[in-house]
Amino acid sequence: MAELKTQLKTDLVVAMKAHDELRKSTLRMALAAIGNEEVAGKQARALTMTEELAVVAKEVAKRKDSAEAYRAGHREELAEKELAEAALLAAYLPKQLDEADVAAIVGEEVTAASEQHGPLSMRHMGAIMKAVNARVAGRFDGGAVAALVKAALA
Repeated sequence: MAELKTQLKTDLVVAMKAHDELRKSTLRMALAAIGNEEVAGKQARALTMTEELAVVAKEVAKRKDSAEAYRAGHREELAEKELAEAALLAAYLPKQLDEADVAAIVGEEVTAASEQHGPLSMRHMGAIMKAVNARVAGRFDGGAVAALVKAALA
C-alpha cells in the first residue's frame, strides 16, 4: 500500500472521530476511486504513489467541473460543496506548478531536443511531451502542457 492511501485512511479515521461529515465523505470517495483504479483492468494490482496522485488529481478536476456546472445552473450551495471537496483533496497533491514554470520546462526540453535532433517539427511533439510530463508529473494539467509544447514547436 502506498503512502497516500495510508494517509487517506488515517485521515478518514480522524474525520470519523471528529464527526466531520464533509471530510469523511470526501476521503471515502477518494479511497473508493483509488480502489476502483486498483481493480480496473484484467488483474487487480497495487497502485504506485504517482498513480494514486493521478487518481486524486482526477477527482479534484471532477469536483471543479461539477462546481462550474452547478454555478451555471444557479445552484451556488452545491457549487460551494464541490469546491470545498476539491480544496480538501488538493491538499494531498504536490504543489502545483504555474504556467510560467511549465513554459520554462517546455523551453528547456525543446532546446535539448533541438540540440540533439536539429530543427524540430510537430513530429517531435511526442518525445518532448514525454520529457516534459516526466518533469511535471501531475503538478500541471496535461492538456495545457500539450498546448504549450504545440505553441513552442509552431
